[in-house]
Amino acid sequence: MTTLETRQFGNSGIDITSVGAGTWAIGGLHWKYNWGPQDDACSVRALRHAVESGINWVDTAAAYGLGHAEEIVGRAISAFPEADRPLVFTKCGLRWSEADRWGDPHNFLRPDSIRMECEASLRRLGAERIDLYQFHWPDPKVPVEDSWAVMCDLIDEGKVRLGGVSNFDIPLLERCEAMRHVASLQPPFSLIDRRAGAGLAGWCADHGTAVICYSPMQAGLLSDTFSLERVALMDERDWRRWHYDFTHFSPPALHRNLALRDRLRPVAERHATTVASVAIAWALSWRGVTGAIVGVRSPDQVAGWLGAGSVQLKEDDFDEIASAIDELGAGDGPTRPS
Repeated sequence: MTTLETRQFGNSGIDITSVGAGTWAIGGLHWKYNWGPQDDACSVRALRHAVESGINWVDTAAAYGLGHAEEIVGRAISAFPEADRPLVFTKCGLRWSEADRWGDPHNFLRPDSIRMECEASLRRLGAERIDLYQFHWPDPKVPVEDSWAVMCDLIDEGKVRLGGVSNFDIPLLERCEAMRHVASLQPPFSLIDRRAGAGLAGWCADHGTAVICYSPMQAGLLSDTFSLERVALMDERDWRRWHYDFTHFSPPALHRNLALRDRLRPVAERHATTVASVAIAWALSWRGVTGAIVGVRSPDQVAGWLGAGSVQLKEDDFDEIASAIDELGAGDGPTRPS
C-alpha cells in the first residue's frame, strides 16, 4: 500500500491521512438525498482502491442510503486483513421511517435511539467497535447532555473508540466538552462555504478536537471537469438538482462558483496538480483542520485528489485565491487562512 501524509487526530494519539474516503454518494438511488444512480460493485472497487492507495479512514453514516452505504463499507473492507483495514467513522441521529423511505430523515438523538443505532451500524459494518461515532446533526428536542452521556457510555463499554459530532456550533461543543472530550467536529468547509473558518476551526485547535471537513469540493463543483452541461445532465432525483438550500448549483451562484474553480487552474498548474487537489489543499491549510472527506464513487476519481495532502500552497497562492473570491463574490466566510 502507498504511504500518504498523515496528521494527528486531535489529541487522540491516532494519525489519519489528510484525505479520507466519503461515502454519501454510494448510498445509492433509493432514498431522498441521493446523488443519482450508483453501482454497488463499482463502489466496493472504489473504496478498496482508495485503501490500497494509502487512505486509512472511511467516513460513512447510517443515513446514507438508509443503511446501504454502511453495508457497502463493510463489504469493501472485509477483503483486507485486520491490520490493513482503514479506520471507520460513522454517524447516528438521522432517523427515517421504513414506511416512507423517500421521506426526510429527522434529527433524533434520544438516548435509547443512539444505542439502537450503534448496534445496527455495528451489524451493517461487520465490526465489533466503531472507531469514531458522530452525532450527525443536533437535535433541538433533546438536551445534548443526555445524548452525549450515551456516547460516553458506548465508549466505556468498548463499542465506540472515539466520540465526535457533526454540524455542531461552539456552544454545543462546549456543553459536550464539559462532560467528556469531543474527539472531532465534522463541518462543511470549502472555498465556497468558508464559514467554519470564522471560529469553529480555531476553537477545535485550541481544545485538541480534530476537524474533518466535508464537501471540500462543494459536492463536485470544484472538480476539474464540472460544467454547466453536467448540471443539466444530472439525474432529476439527484439532491443537488432540487434541494432548496443548495443554491450553489443554480444561477447566478453557479456561474460565480465555476468561475472561481477556473481561477484555480493557474495555481494547479504551478503545483503540477489538479484543481480538485488545490481546493482540498486550501481547506487543509487552515489551523485546526486535520482531514478532508472526499467522495469516492469510482476508482478513477481517486487519482484526482489523492495527492491533495502533499500540496503546499504558498502565500502568493492564498493571495491569488482570496482576490478571486473577492472579485467574483463567491460563497461566504473568511477568504484565507491566517
